[in-house]
Formats: sequence, structure tokens, C-alpha cells
Amino acid sequence: MKQVLQSLKTGAIEVAEVPRPAVGRGQLLVRTRRSLISTGTERMLVEFGRAGWLDKARQQPEKVRQVLEKARTDGLWATLEAVQRKLDQPLPLGYSNVGVVEEVGAGVVGFAVGDRVVSNGQHAEVVAVPATLAARVPPGVSDDAAAFAVVGAIALQGVRLLAPTLGEAMVVLGLGLLGQLGVQLLRAHGCRVLGVDPDPARRALAERFGAEVAAPEAALEAAARLSRGRGVDGVLVAAATSSSEPIHQAAQMCRKRGRIVLVGVTGLELRRSDFYEKELTFQVSCSYGPGRYDPLYEAKGQDYPFGFVRWTAQRNMEAVLDLLAEGRLEVDPLVSHRFPLDEAPRAYEVVLGAEPSLGILLEYAASAPAAGPEARTIAVEPAPTTAGDRPGVGVLGAGNYATAALLPALRAGGVRLRCVVSSSGATGLHAARRFGFEETSTDPERVFADPATNAVVVATRHDSHARYVLRALETGKHLYCEKPLCLTLDELSRIESLYRQRAAEGRAPVLMVGFNRRFAPLVTAMRRLLDGVGGPKALVITVNAGAVPLDHWTQDPEVGGGRILGEACHFVDLARFLVGAPIARWARWSLPTPARDCATLQLAFADGSTAAIHYLANGHRGFPKERVEAFVGGRVLQLDNFRVLRGWGWPGVRRRRLWRQDKGQRAAVAAFLSALRTGRAPIPFDEIVEVHRVTIELAQAP
Repeated sequence: MKQVLQSLKTGAIEVAEVPRPAVGRGQLLVRTRRSLISTGTERMLVEFGRAGWLDKARQQPEKVRQVLEKARTDGLWATLEAVQRKLDQPLPLGYSNVGVVEEVGAGVVGFAVGDRVVSNGQHAEVVAVPATLAARVPPGVSDDAAAFAVVGAIALQGVRLLAPTLGEAMVVLGLGLLGQLGVQLLRAHGCRVLGVDPDPARRALAERFGAEVAAPEAALEAAARLSRGRGVDGVLVAAATSSSEPIHQAAQMCRKRGRIVLVGVTGLELRRSDFYEKELTFQVSCSYGPGRYDPLYEAKGQDYPFGFVRWTAQRNMEAVLDLLAEGRLEVDPLVSHRFPLDEAPRAYEVVLGAEPSLGILLEYAASAPAAGPEARTIAVEPAPTTAGDRPGVGVLGAGNYATAALLPALRAGGVRLRCVVSSSGATGLHAARRFGFEETSTDPERVFADPATNAVVVATRHDSHARYVLRALETGKHLYCEKPLCLTLDELSRIESLYRQRAAEGRAPVLMVGFNRRFAPLVTAMRRLLDGVGGPKALVITVNAGAVPLDHWTQDPEVGGGRILGEACHFVDLARFLVGAPIARWARWSLPTPARDCATLQLAFADGSTAAIHYLANGHRGFPKERVEAFVGGRVLQLDNFRVLRGWGWPGVRRRRLWRQDKGQRAAVAAFLSALRTGRAPIPFDEIVEVHRVTIELAQAP
């Protein structure tokens, strides 16, 4: 199927052929009929992409600070690579979509195949969208009109926050799409409205919708007339500019205790005197309404109680559609251009150019794009006429870590890159093009069913790992699974049972977990030094992990397993490797934080050694992120951020420094690829099971 993608690095727009998405739980699969280009938000995205490095930095000063902090801890080269990777990712454009439901995901109620719906789907022939961010289109509302429902919901949410009452005087600053819709919605509330914009054509359109109008330079005088000299009751700021002047102007227009709501994008250098003297309120409106950006609402389909949250994102869309059906919201005059999907790049040239534009519709072919399992896989590179003895590798997951660490290591290993699978066809296509995969797909079964694929690399979210591990064991595929192997003791037991069954049959594949830190060059150096000293060792591992929001997927016990299991497992394995003896006892002490991600994990080993792992989310970014200290026989080793190793009491070992951080990712993948030839697993299976059992119990400990 076709989808519109933008390069963040260059701003270039392409209509790419990508795999058809699969419908997930709580989702709808929708075949698109129309989509609307947001001439405000999307214009800013494309302009950002086309800006040079310096301009990009000026637009995002907070990101610049983060880059500088990362450079201080991880090194300049690693930081530059991370920035390049981020800008190299394709950005799917669009969020105002209307189409027909083709599939309904598990757990969805209130929708059926064949329903015509609006959603926040992208500019693509087929989209998979959360059911809570979709709404059925009433009969009589055309596809063209329905395409404005999502943008209309954004304007409506801003109006709701403005809380207009009958007879109030309101101003709309900026008469683009949001502004024109805002004018009509405020008029529907019985308000007298002033529309302000430098464009005479947009002012004339707002006047047609019942507003008084003014150019920016005459706005204060016009607002005074509208309010009879008392100051307006509220201002809806729908402008798109980096300047803070619209907020200052809005404050000047308002009466005492007036309201200002921002639905557009402006500078936010607020003047205290503007707000202090009049006791003004200022609020930034969030997208379509309550539920937007809430993972429980969007990803898990947990709607807010109707009696307590009357207007959610979905219910705002429904309200806009009702207004369209009743003829109380007029959008036909807002359509300035139409383009077929294939001509989307030309449409964005209009958005960026001098030609006047407002609502730009993309039209989709009436014939449905290919469906079925075959539509979920596309060829990217021609298959070799002869593969030789190179093993074929399929990869599940094309996220940041996979593209930053795993895929470069696989390419360097000289394997045959068969297929990369991602839930988002765009990220899979990008990874396939960049690293030379023969195919990309949105169907994980593709790699397990492919006879040319000998090994599978799993780099998906943690809750899917056990399922894919078991599938690899069932199909006889060698497996490299990013940590953790699984999330529960029951899953671990099932994996262990099936692996031992395959081993008894003489068919056990190579199974490896991505515990890459044990393969880091300075860690292997530490192990060699420690092996040369007798007696028990005392390890202190300090992880300055940093705070992660409570609603991040890694914090979700069902999806990420929590940070102790999902991330601290690395350090349980690291301690196990450095000591070289089984873990005999373990315990956990936690700080009373909501996420339970500040903890000390205490390990006691069979040889008398101990390890204290301080996994902390409450530290400062300037401190080394990971520090490993080993005390043994009157000697000390200290490793900082996998870049600097220091020794005290070690003859000939004082300081060793790498020119860039190396956490062992490439060496870990290389060890796995070597094992495909030799059959000897880089990490003993019993050790993998031991580390996971200990870490799962630590994660579950009170």
C-alpha cells in the first residue's frame, strides 16, 4: 500500500510503498477514502525537516541541552550518531482521516466492518487506529466534510476550555483551518466574534461565517469596539508562529479575569505584567481532548466514565460530526485544493509556497489496495541468486535500539538479511532500505515460516518476547532475543521445558539473550583480571538510570515488566558473569517511589562473593550512568560508562580509556553469529534461566 513519509533530515516528501498494517487489540483497520493535510502542524514539520542543522537546533533548545549532556557522559561520537539516527527516521504525516472499516480488533465494541469512520489515521491507503480515536460518520456527511472532523475536534476542545457563554465577546487570532472552525464554533455558542489575520481572503471567509474581522495592526481597536471598551471575555489563539506577540496581544485585548486558550503554536515568552494586573488565565489546549496521549485510553481502550468526563477525544469528534450533519458547521468553503495521493509531494509544495491555501484534501483510489497476508510483505532488495553458506536472518522489531545497535552489527557480520518486521510499515521499510534487507513485513509469522531464514532476532516490546521465543523453538530457528527473555516465571518454565525437550531430541537451536554488557571489551578485561585473583569478590554496580514517566511502556508490568525486570536484568547478568559462580541468595530493598524503580538488589554467590546493584532513577544526569566496582584481595577495579577502566593495586593496570563508549552490542551479535557456525552458545542456557529466575523474583519482591 502507499503512504506519505517525510524525511526529518531533509524535509523531502515521498509516497512510499509500505507493508499493509495488521489490526491490533483495541484497534480498527481502515481503508482510507480521504485525508486532510493540516496546513499548520504539517507545514511546521516539513519546514523543520528542510531547515539546516543550526536552524533545527535553534528551534529545539531543550533538545540541544540533552545532546550536550549525552555527549559529556557517552562521548561526542556516540552522541552524533544518535542524533543522526533520530533525524534519519521517516516521519509518517497526517492525522485527519476518513475511510471504511475493514477489520475490527479484539476487544473493540461499537464498530463493525463496513462502518464509515473518521480517525487520527495518517496519509496512507490503510491505517490501523485506536478505536477510542475514531468515530462513525453520520449518513449525509460527505467524505470531504468528514475529513475535517479531527481538526474540528482540536478547535472544539480549545473552545470548551475557553468556556464561552451566550453573549460574550471572543477573539480568534489566526484564521487558518483551526481559526475558521473556531469562529463557527464560537458563533454556535452565541458569542460575538472578532477574527484577526493578516490575510484579507481569510478575513473575508471569517466574515462570511459571521465574525467581525481585523488585520493584526488594527486588532486592539477592533477588540475594544467589540467589547464596548470593557475588554473581550476570551481569546482563542490559533496562530502558527515562533513569536510570542500573539499571546501579548491577546492579553492586551482581554478584560480583567479574561481567558486565553492556545490551540495553535506560538512562542511562550509570557510577560508577567500582562497576566498579573488583569488576573488573566492562560491554558494550552491538548489536541482533540481528554484521552489523547494517555496510553490507557489510546492503547488499552479504557474510556473515561461518561458521567465524569463528558467530552473525550472521541466524543469531541462525534460532536463535530453531529454539527456537520445538522449543517451548523460549514467546511466546503475551507477546501482550497485537492490532490490524488500519488501527488502528495506537490500538495506539500503548495503548503510551503506562496500560493494561497487552506484545506488541502488527498483523494484515494476507489479500488481497494491489495489485502491478505501477501500484502503485509513487500520486496525491497533482490534476493541473491546464491546465498552461499551465509545464514539467513529475520528481525522482529525496527525501533531505536534495533536500528542503532543490532542491525549495524548484523550487517557487519556478513549474514543474509532476509526480512525485517515492524508493526509500523514505515519503520520497517526504512530499516530494510538502510541495512539491505530483502523484504520488510508487518507479519511476524513471515520470518518463522521462511525456509531461507535460519535465525531470528527479537527486538520488540517485552510482552511479546516469550511468544516469539517459543515460536522459534517450535520452528527450529536459532534465536537472539533482546532482554528480557520473558516476563513471568510461568513463561520461563514453558521456555525451559521446550528447550530441554529440543535438546533431548538433539534439535536445540542456539538461544541467546542480548546481555551485551558481558561482551564489552572493558568488562572482558575486568573478568580476566578478576579470574587471576583468588578469594571471594565484592561488586558494587551503580546504575544512574534516570527518571522514566510512569505511563511509559517500560513501566507497565504487563507490557514492559517494569524497569527492574526490563533493565536491571542486565546488571544481574553482569554480576553473574564477573563473579563466575551461581547466584545462591538474593534480596531487594526499594525506595518508596510510585514506579518502584529505585532499588538495591543484593546478590550472594555460591563462592562467597557478593554484589550490590544500586538501580536508581533519582540521580543527576551529569553523574556517570553506569559504574561497576570490584573489590578483591586488596585490589580495586572501577569501570565508568564502559569507557574508562581504572585499577588500584593491579600491577601494570592503572587506567585504560576507550575513544568511544562500547557496551558490547557488536561483540554480542558477533558471538551469536559465530555460534551459528560452531553450535556453541555464547551464554550457557542454564545461566540464562538462572539470571531470569532471580530477576523475575526480584522484580516481584515487595
